[in-house]
Amino acid sequence: MFKENGSLKKHMRLHSGEKPFKCEVCEKMFTYNSNLKVHMRIHTGEKTFKCKVCEKMFSRNGSLKMHMELHSGEKPFKCYLCEKLFTQIDNLKKHTRIHTGEKTFKCDICEKMFADNGHLKQHMRIHTGEKPFKCDICEKMFADNGHLKQHMRIHTGEKPFQCEICEKRFAHNGYLKQHMRIHTGENLFKCEICEKMFTHSSHFKEHMIIHTGEKTFKCEVCEKMFPCNAKLMIHMRIHTGEKLSKCEICEKMFTQNSHLKQHMLIHTGEKPLKCEICEKMFKHNGTLKMHMRIHTGEKTFKCEVCEKMFPCNDKLMIHMRIHTGEKPFKCEICEKMFRHNGTLNMHMRIHN
Repeated sequence: MFKENGSLKKHMRLHSGEKPFKCEVCEKMFTYNSNLKVHMRIHTGEKTFKCKVCEKMFSRNGSLKMHMELHSGEKPFKCYLCEKLFTQIDNLKKHTRIHTGEKTFKCDICEKMFADNGHLKQHMRIHTGEKPFKCDICEKMFADNGHLKQHMRIHTGEKPFQCEICEKRFAHNGYLKQHMRIHTGENLFKCEICEKMFTHSSHFKEHMIIHTGEKTFKCEVCEKMFPCNAKLMIHMRIHTGEKLSKCEICEKMFTQNSHLKQHMLIHTGEKPLKCEICEKMFKHNGTLKMHMRIHTGEKTFKCEVCEKMFPCNDKLMIHMRIHTGEKPFKCEICEKMFRHNGTLNMHMRIHN
């Protein structure tokens, strides 16, 4: 029973589904004006409810109450199937759908079913193309906040997931799970040619291309071929100019996180790679490999004119000047030209 006719009218909207209050920003409809006012805080960013423990602000009192359970540690709601505990009844209800397989939320476009309305909303962005979450560093847009958080680890270098056996760290839990197969031996893929083991089928397939030489992924801009889509995507950044990794010291941008790590050695002066023969230290693995040819005597670069062999391409390029007659180093005083910078330096002593 209702004392006032106005209260009855409001109540009847629950049965009729009437929603007379409209948000002027996103056009969402509401049953009550009070609900519209609370909703408007999403657009205004207004947060009036404050946590007394950590001072975090919230737009709704209900959200604050839910947050407070994090500090109290209280989890009064228990799953009767697996005995997992939850702070909120809604989270328990969502969780039980894992056991029941119930999916009550349907996509009107592709008819895919979801156990949770939040997952349906995320899925709808596939159809709408909406990407409301933006990276503040490289301005890349994402459809899901979780994907943005994962992406941010590219910039921060954060690796929160650690292997308990070998202590190796990973940016994503999925990578850790794949890595654990190395220790457990579970579902490993073995190359019959070189006997190398892989934790993931896709990595195994990529590896096999080394032996077959197959390159099926083509760049539409320069027509260069790649053995896998991941390498093509990295290559495409050359054409798009996209650079995801930023040096915090000099603000230089890089297309790959591995290139940023190499660049950081310039600032730190660190030389983590050691020659096992003479103990000379190097910043980059490529430089160490070139250095090792001094000890091994290996010469893999061949002059096509006189067939002389060289340990690295740089030395071959210098040698080629003998055949081409190129003299790229010029004395600024007498304008005499030289093949080598060292020869120019010696010549400069005449003038000095």
